[in-house]
Amino acid sequence: MQPFGTIQRIVPVGIDALMIYFKGEKLDEANAYCQQWVHALTREKRGFSWIVECVPAYDSLMLVFDPFTIDSHGVYMALSTLATQDVSLEKQQDIKVLSVWYGAEGANDLARVAQTTGLTEDSIVQMHGETIYKVYAVGFAPGFAYMADTPPQLHCPRLSTPRKRVPKGAVAIADNQTAVYPSESPGGWHLLGLCPDLLVDSHNHASFLAVGDSVKFEPISEQEFRARNAS
Repeated sequence: MQPFGTIQRIVPVGIDALMIYFKGEKLDEANAYCQQWVHALTREKRGFSWIVECVPAYDSLMLVFDPFTIDSHGVYMALSTLATQDVSLEKQQDIKVLSVWYGAEGANDLARVAQTTGLTEDSIVQMHGETIYKVYAVGFAPGFAYMADTPPQLHCPRLSTPRKRVPKGAVAIADNQTAVYPSESPGGWHLLGLCPDLLVDSHNHASFLAVGDSVKFEPISEQEFRARNAS
């Protein structure tokens, strides 16, 4: 399938999906194009009743369709038609704020991160909390949002041996990314603290964070964390 517009490559995935890769000299640019297409396809979903699911990632989008309604060529033609429409890449949005008890019991790798980066623990907390992150993908576990970019000074490789247990709400970093573990699970990231905020709705299982969201972390005290966790 020939690329067009902001699409760099289209690859069939089985009989019911296409993997769409986007152009962009930088990841932010490719991700912006990805978000443009997600919004456009969501807007057109009534007319495109054959859409089953859109799964966005950093620089790609998996479009799952109903093979009994349309084939991959029909999807390709629909996408090429939609590409002629001018959809703004800019979307005004609020910044979602997540609270963090930095250095929390059971989720404190600040000393290890300080040794790796050469920063003080206070500097690590300050730099992590001052940065505004973008959600590039949601996966691994329900509600687990991959956010970037952490400041270059905070970049740390993943643990050579992943933990068997990471507590629910653990705020972590690895490479240029940060995330919050929405539930207890194994994990290989460096832990900075704990977040009391609910990341997955217990009723409809909807994720609080979505691809394209802007996120900031706000430090709270142990007392504030325990009070909110108890409520």
